[in-house]
Amino acid sequence: MSRIRALTATLAVAVVGVIAFLLPGSTAQAAQSCDTPWNSATVYWGGDTASHNGRNYTAQWWTQNEAPGTASVWTDNGPCDGGGNPPSDDCDHPSWVAGTWYPAGSIVRYSDGNLYIAEHDNPGYDPVISTWYWNPYQCDGGGDPDPSGFVVTESQFQQMFPNRNPFYTYSGLVTAAQSFPAFAAGGTTVAKQEAAAFLANVSHETGGLVHIVEQNQANYPHYCDTTQPYGCPAGNDAYYGRGPIQLSWNFNYNAAGNALGLPLLTNPWLVEQDSAVAWKTAIWYWMTQSGPGSMTAHNAMVGGHGFGETIRAINGALECDGGNPGQVQSRVTKYQSFTSLLGVAPGGNLYC
Repeated sequence: MSRIRALTATLAVAVVGVIAFLLPGSTAQAAQSCDTPWNSATVYWGGDTASHNGRNYTAQWWTQNEAPGTASVWTDNGPCDGGGNPPSDDCDHPSWVAGTWYPAGSIVRYSDGNLYIAEHDNPGYDPVISTWYWNPYQCDGGGDPDPSGFVVTESQFQQMFPNRNPFYTYSGLVTAAQSFPAFAAGGTTVAKQEAAAFLANVSHETGGLVHIVEQNQANYPHYCDTTQPYGCPAGNDAYYGRGPIQLSWNFNYNAAGNALGLPLLTNPWLVEQDSAVAWKTAIWYWMTQSGPGSMTAHNAMVGGHGFGETIRAINGALECDGGNPGQVQSRVTKYQSFTSLLGVAPGGNLYC
């Protein structure tokens, strides 16, 4: 072989090696840890790697200002642990402000309660409208929905009720919520407001989820309405307040039992023995009963009528319209505390 032919062969091998390096999928392997976070100002060449939104990527060819996960130039190498946006992200991000300069990678909370990440530098474009500049962002913990799907995370629940009775479990709440798909549905501001309103009233009724049964036992015999055709088969003194919303009266136990498929009329003690049953009765009342009010507590929140109408639906005959302003204020204060924890405004019409 001549020297020219040998040199040509050597160059050919080198070129093939370069091409293989530039082509996607040649040698890229999923990384165990996150690579250097992607930067919109950096020029990436074929084979360069970067992490973005908790995943590693490899550039297939030259690119700049094209975010991994949004452009075909990037090959997704799978999830990574560390760097970029770590799994421990607590979701505590600032609210979006129109006209503020946001460099790529900025994470903001929009007015709908959801998070968005800037894929490109922008002067404060609306995340919902300017989808080229912003993408929805999910984090692990903090103010975003729990992996269970419920809008309040377990850590937030623990913050709300640090001294709660062990009977009131978070898993019982989540299980009960799954039976009512419209309850605090989604991760929107309204959903978080409804969850905060429900839990604030529950906190008031139970002393911070401490009491399982009603404390004033002198009232027990008064919860049997003997005019009902089904009477009080569990005994005249069996229908006292129980559970998160203190379900009481034989007609409420009968209606809740029929709706939930449980023998609560004949066995009202189930509400103080099973956490999921207790939570279900509370959410059932919230979703379906208007009590002394003109609407259910659920409709009050999703219809924009305000927290005050939830008080009216639960205990308005005794507390609203000046009946007991101290009790009303206690509920309102707790609601404001819970909405703050969930990162949403409490809205208007707080009093009844």
